[in-house]
Amino acid sequence: MKHEELIKATKDQLNARLKEIGAAAKTAEGDALDALLTEAQDIRDILDQAKKREQLQGFADSAEDPQPGAGEKDDKADKDVKAFDKRGGALKAGAGVKFSARIATPSVRASLSVTQTAPVVHTAPDLNQTTNPVSALIDMVKVVPLNGGETYERGYVKDYGADGAGETEEGGAYNDVEPKFGYVTIEKQKVTAYTEEPEEMQKLPNADYDTVVEGSVSKAIRRYLSRQILIGDGSTSKLKGIFHNPVAEKDQVIDPKTDITTIEAIDDGTLDEIIYSFGGDEEVEGVATLILNKQDLKAFAKLRDKQGRKVYTIVNRGQTGTIDGVPFVINSACKAISNPDTAADSYEMAYGYLQNYELAIFSDIDVRRSDDYKFKNGQTAFRASMFAGGSVAAYNGFIRVKKKTE
Repeated sequence: MKHEELIKATKDQLNARLKEIGAAAKTAEGDALDALLTEAQDIRDILDQAKKREQLQGFADSAEDPQPGAGEKDDKADKDVKAFDKRGGALKAGAGVKFSARIATPSVRASLSVTQTAPVVHTAPDLNQTTNPVSALIDMVKVVPLNGGETYERGYVKDYGADGAGETEEGGAYNDVEPKFGYVTIEKQKVTAYTEEPEEMQKLPNADYDTVVEGSVSKAIRRYLSRQILIGDGSTSKLKGIFHNPVAEKDQVIDPKTDITTIEAIDDGTLDEIIYSFGGDEEVEGVATLILNKQDLKAFAKLRDKQGRKVYTIVNRGQTGTIDGVPFVINSACKAISNPDTAADSYEMAYGYLQNYELAIFSDIDVRRSDDYKFKNGQTAFRASMFAGGSVAAYNGFIRVKKKTE
């Protein structure tokens, strides 16, 4: 559907279209797949904007109507507020002031905190958010729900044995064509987060500080997992990251011999080098996803040809987007090739089908709150925990990029 048609559709129709796109994407390839991705992103943007409009309308609907006769007192209220501000400024400057603490101004809707020893305080009704600390990668890999489980084994094909076929003399033995298989064991890892807040935080007016603190422990767990998908060291009961290299060859889901070790800077051939190095010798794989550091994305964006034109066409959609039509996702666990301080022979990027990584969820995130642990100190404690594991689950399911050694 075109953008003009999408903006006229209802929310239910847009969600239904997303389901259709998901079904069509299973068989789509090339330009058709790119078109589906673009349309899905457009629908998501439209739904996000609709949600914001609903929130704004909710704020407007909840606004209080002026009380009868309030207009007659507006001038007096304005004078009172100006007087409060003047006295507050004097207090900050260290001057002494005198005023009555009993002030009733119903027409002033801002939250006022007025005492004989403090200035007027206007409190915002909400909290401004900071940058998102969680990479979208965690929501793009394959999630396998295994509530209550302990371990998860995934089998995969390493080689179909096709090279074994050949000529045989009459009466001779047939050539052996035996596929090779491998498997990976995913063990559960306990991931936890903990924080405390003073009881005064819960009494602050309007803005819901308490909820933000409680939600921070969940975000901390998701951030940890999104990074471990790349750098998990694979030790006992730990996630096996894409960059993980087991010592034993039998445990290597990604053959380290396939790693790209020739890139030392982002240039006009970097993307082609990665794309055409991925996959087997007989075909060029369909469009996969590039995982990279934001600093390297910036290097792609700044690259210019001799005429000063951009070498790569980059479309940004927050944490994701495309580079010349190739999808990417940002993850700060990647080192940056473009950073001169990045050590040689370290992993910077990965390229492959994100569904080739399986994140086993052995439990939901369990968030608990307690007012008892530090009752004497007036502290409220929050903790969150979950059990999860993960590993690349397809042989050479990703190709990895190392910074070239000197």
